[in-house]
Amino acid sequence: MLNSKLKYSLLAAVALIAGSAGTAQASYCSDGKTVTFAGIDWESGAFITEVMKEILAKGYDCKVDSIPGNSVTLEQATANNDVQIFAEEWIGRSDVWNKASAAGQVKSVGKTFVGAAEGWFVPEYLVKGDAEKGIEAKAPDLKSVEQLTDPKIVELFLDPEEPTKGRFLNCPSGWTCEGVNTAKLAAYKLGENYVNFRPGTGTALDAAIASAYLQGEPMLFYYWSPTAIMGKYKLIQLEEPAYNDACWKELTSADGKRDAGCAFPSVEVAYGVNSTFAGEAPDIMEILEKATFPLEEVNASLAYMTDQKVDAVAAAKNFLQTKADIWGGWVSADAKARIEAAVK
Repeated sequence: MLNSKLKYSLLAAVALIAGSAGTAQASYCSDGKTVTFAGIDWESGAFITEVMKEILAKGYDCKVDSIPGNSVTLEQATANNDVQIFAEEWIGRSDVWNKASAAGQVKSVGKTFVGAAEGWFVPEYLVKGDAEKGIEAKAPDLKSVEQLTDPKIVELFLDPEEPTKGRFLNCPSGWTCEGVNTAKLAAYKLGENYVNFRPGTGTALDAAIASAYLQGEPMLFYYWSPTAIMGKYKLIQLEEPAYNDACWKELTSADGKRDAGCAFPSVEVAYGVNSTFAGEAPDIMEILEKATFPLEEVNASLAYMTDQKVDAVAAAKNFLQTKADIWGGWVSADAKARIEAAVK
């Protein structure tokens, strides 16, 4: 009898400890707090944000939300803990993020995806032509940004509103890349040759690229991967001077020197999270550590959005419905079952 009582007590203690551990693991969401995501407005960021929102909401009963804004504003909101998760933070690219990280307000967790790239591009037909479309190569020797000051090259990209200059298609104002590209234009001494054109939104940027490409027109623009644009069109990235830390520090600092430009550094993309939140939600941090999207799957989902004319919410649902072999490894078995049931 004594052994039975002892056995029962031990089992009860183990159950109590296990129950307490389970409660602690899900404490952030079980306490009724909302996990607020940065409402990123570029395609890959919007898609990944919606996938992660669904995983937390459907798999772990979390209250989730997102707030819109440009990247700089949302990075500051993450530092202030008004936003908890910035799902596609390009580490080291933002003065705001760098300062918040140095102050211990934010941290990077996991790898959102691996193998991304960014730079300045022109259509392949501009350099190689396109026999099928009857397009002749207008700049067969164009390889690098150094050649962009050549008057003959400038003429290829004439700005319709200021035809004495070429047009460089930058990121929308407020995006981190817009500031870096503006700094590069100055560093490469291109300010007198090109209009620094900033479209109003990411959608407008894509529309401008697609329109020019489909008409076989020359264009000079910044872009990055993963994106549907990079998957749909043949583009050539222009060469830049090799990356170095000193150059990049100047380009990414608001008051940095603009004496010389250089290539973008190798890309590190992570989940940017508020540091206080990271300490309060170790279970969510564990999910983010595992949640690395294969780059080809991101491109495929973005192409799905474009081809099917659907938004990030629909693309996220499609991903969760069809790619459980990928995301299933990020979550517990119970959460996986709940998510699969919810997205049928």
